[in-house]
Amino acid sequence: MTPAFEQLGLIGCGLMGGSFALALKRAGLVRRVVGYSKSPSTMERARKMGVIDVPASSALLAASRSDLILLAVPVAATEDTLDAIRRVLAHQALVMDVGSTKADVVAAARRVLRDDVGQFVPCHPIAGSEASGIEHASATLYDGAQVVLTPIERTLTAQLARATALWEALGCRVRVMSPAAHDAAFAAVSHLPHLLAFAYMNALAGQPDGAGHLTLAGAGFQDFSRIAGANPRMWCDIFTANRQEMLAQIGHFRQALQQLETLIADGDAPALEAAIAAASLARAQWQPAAAGTTSTA
Repeated sequence: MTPAFEQLGLIGCGLMGGSFALALKRAGLVRRVVGYSKSPSTMERARKMGVIDVPASSALLAASRSDLILLAVPVAATEDTLDAIRRVLAHQALVMDVGSTKADVVAAARRVLRDDVGQFVPCHPIAGSEASGIEHASATLYDGAQVVLTPIERTLTAQLARATALWEALGCRVRVMSPAAHDAAFAAVSHLPHLLAFAYMNALAGQPDGAGHLTLAGAGFQDFSRIAGANPRMWCDIFTANRQEMLAQIGHFRQALQQLETLIADGDAPALEAAIAAASLARAQWQPAAAGTTSTA
């Protein structure tokens, strides 16, 4: 089978980018992968793992002559990365990202790519792990995952179709929504839970007896706190980029927490049980978008 793409320019050789390259290779969809990372040791590890075929000394060189380009960099680095590669983009090249926020990424693409912004298809694969780094990259990371595409009015129909077909060929289920709708939804179901996990761990660790309490922690603690082990730099970028939606969700959570606090303070057991039952029912009725997929964004 002839590969769908001659060359993938992979900018960012971490978990998400590395797994994408491995998945493309497994599916026979790319002939060659040229990769760039700021860390030479990461590029060398990626080469030894078979993630990339050729290491590049810059994002510019990774993008040069590539008909598929994936930006797997922190969302805060999107604009600088696009600016670095803009002048070597092939006219028909498909450019995608895997960022967890989209309004800021789209705004950066508009500013930098200008008339060529139609080549760019913003993407968010709902897959990942609290563990990051190229050493955790896997060809199966995206199997069965949901991928959200957030095209804008200038996104070329042909490029959106290519991106959709590509993710589907990797075994993903594609959903299309606006950047604003995406950011509002993920602030609620992904970004806020991470913030709460970080806040909870800080609150626990900051108590005089926190270390002692931790010796008694069990499965419930493990389940709730797992995502607090996620990459600090990445989540700082996400919270900052999606600050307005985050603040809105923090407000909703504060209201719900205050309600429970009041019921406990008042000793209103029937109302407290009813509130807990409502939460339990809502959780029981939820069906994962992709069974077996663990997302940290």
